[in-house]
Amino acid sequence: MTSISSNNFLSVITEDFYFDRGLPLPLGATVMHGGINFSLFARHATAVTLVLFQPDTEEAIAAFPFDLKRNRTGDVWHALISGLDTGIEYAYQVEGSAELPHSYRPDQLVADPYALALNNRRIWGDINSKKQSFFRRALIVNTEYDWGFDQPINRPLSDSVIYEMHVRGFTQSPSSNVDNPGTFRGVIDKIPYLQELGITAVELLPITEFDELDNVRNNPNDNSPLCNFWGYHPLAFFAPKAAYASSHQPGSEVNEFKDMVKALHAAGIEIILDVVFNHTGEGDHRGPTISFKGIDNAVYYMMASDNTYMNFSGCGNTINCNHPYVRNFILDNLRYWVTEMHVDGFRFDLASILGRDQDGSVLSNPPLLEQIAGDPVLSNTKLIAEAWDAAGLYQVGSFPNWGRWAEWNGKFRDDIRDFIRGEPGTVKKLATRLAGSADLYQYERDPGHGINFITSHDGFTLWDLVTYNEKHNHANGEQSQDGDNHNRSWNCGEEGESNNPVIKALRRQQMLNLATLLILSRGVPMLLSGDEMARSQFGNNNAYCQDNEISWINWDHLETNQEYFHFFKALIKFRKENDLLRHDSFVINNGEGVQFNWHGFYLNQPNWNDDSHCLAMHLSGSTQFKKADDIYLIANANWENHNFELPPLSEGKQWRRFIDTSLTGKNTIIELPEKRPLIEDLMYSVKSRSIVVLVASD
Repeated sequence: MTSISSNNFLSVITEDFYFDRGLPLPLGATVMHGGINFSLFARHATAVTLVLFQPDTEEAIAAFPFDLKRNRTGDVWHALISGLDTGIEYAYQVEGSAELPHSYRPDQLVADPYALALNNRRIWGDINSKKQSFFRRALIVNTEYDWGFDQPINRPLSDSVIYEMHVRGFTQSPSSNVDNPGTFRGVIDKIPYLQELGITAVELLPITEFDELDNVRNNPNDNSPLCNFWGYHPLAFFAPKAAYASSHQPGSEVNEFKDMVKALHAAGIEIILDVVFNHTGEGDHRGPTISFKGIDNAVYYMMASDNTYMNFSGCGNTINCNHPYVRNFILDNLRYWVTEMHVDGFRFDLASILGRDQDGSVLSNPPLLEQIAGDPVLSNTKLIAEAWDAAGLYQVGSFPNWGRWAEWNGKFRDDIRDFIRGEPGTVKKLATRLAGSADLYQYERDPGHGINFITSHDGFTLWDLVTYNEKHNHANGEQSQDGDNHNRSWNCGEEGESNNPVIKALRRQQMLNLATLLILSRGVPMLLSGDEMARSQFGNNNAYCQDNEISWINWDHLETNQEYFHFFKALIKFRKENDLLRHDSFVINNGEGVQFNWHGFYLNQPNWNDDSHCLAMHLSGSTQFKKADDIYLIANANWENHNFELPPLSEGKQWRRFIDTSLTGKNTIIELPEKRPLIEDLMYSVKSRSIVVLVASD
């Protein structure tokens, strides 16, 4: 940043331009009667100066040093300035010790942590915009917006079908045919597609400001620059990313984000934000000073006794989440996104870090997690934890929850992958996952607290899971040292794309098997965007830096792989129509509830041995369910065909085939009313490595 001295500023003192004491709360820059109130927490600072700029200009128009007595209350520096319009840019010059655990750089301007928008970088990947003197100043925005009749949808989590997606990657490809690719408006254009698929909630990878140019590596294949595509290096937690707006007008990203939320809600689709409160993009002592470091490093970050940065995030620093001030900062942020931006929920990246004390120890009763769970403003907000961190803490099933927190069910992902690829000792685990993971969520929680997934942004896509045994991350420029080495994948006999019709048919079958188990299991299914059209990342299982066809959805696949889309769509529709699949309780009282009965080749004879690869599930329910047709799911991960005995049904009901993944074309999945009764005896021949789903109906 440009060094600051009194010679840099023009004196602006008029009858309309007035510097007053102001208020310590609310923090940030707040437009109020009489002017704009500026408030900054900086406990260890010795001096704070507010610096104002006209938009997109290098020279400051004014600098206001805060008086230690008049403009400071406790640890908060504040002032009220009249005569300013929205659109003005501002930053802080903060003085104090430069020795760790502090990191004050008075020669650098820092951004307000409560900034609602940042200047600069309005065009994705614009290298010319990375001028140090312009970089990341805060912007005063007009927050007025006509929400009309928009209200929270408040759909029960157990009734949700979540679609994880990246705002830019979703429509950036020319094949998307949208007017504003890679933006919030691009998402709006694809809402009819999401509705047709049956999605009830989108979970967006980070949409707050980050620096996509902070990756210094090049692609070794063509020497093209790599980027920070995913956005897991936050710089400003309140500010939507400007490059995701179609307009280049400063601050337009705020209203365009609201437009997207409003349009999604009108279509009955909720929005869940992936939030990253475990670290920031400032890194350790070698990283840049953009905001938090230069304001109060010792408060915002976890520092070891030797004044080094603790690194439970794997990204250089760790946010000091259970410091009293930082807890309030996080709560303020969550409330802002719910009240002002109308989001419906949050997925917390590396959420186990939020349960660590200031010294890094694991808390049994983390105050931040309890406060979020009990906050009255957030009482209807969906809270989803990635219940692990980069330092080995794994809390799936044991995450502190107060009956509120849901979790990404990483054990579901691993167990389903292992069963489908034919690993031994997986049948018991399959039954547990199909029935809602009672081993994880039976106490204090319900099946709907488990977010079931097989793929996510981090790892192989569903197609790559059945196409590659090994990761192929050479293009990331890290000698393929990045990404998980244990993917629980199986390439069906040949690494990479194949022209062998037998292998291609098996991969198709395995894809459908995985989709069936995901969507018909109790719990909440989460799909990775593009899996429904067999999107591939060409074996890259860590595409965090790939802003190209590796990460972009190729919408041409919707035509070439239409069968997969139809299959996913029909499965989701079936799930929505059948109450048994969404019943959100493990409790059975006096026969009221969901009944699971397990079978093998013969009724009531499941084979739980380690060498077993087959299981049949009979799902039935009491009369309390409006839609209670029995479901019989047969999973055969064996390499041989097997006959399975079917349960007898009450008079007037017949078993009708819904799914047989070994069949091709329209016979693979048959929707009502086309489902035909089985005319055979009560036996069904299940082909190798396939899944059959039967429905008992009149």
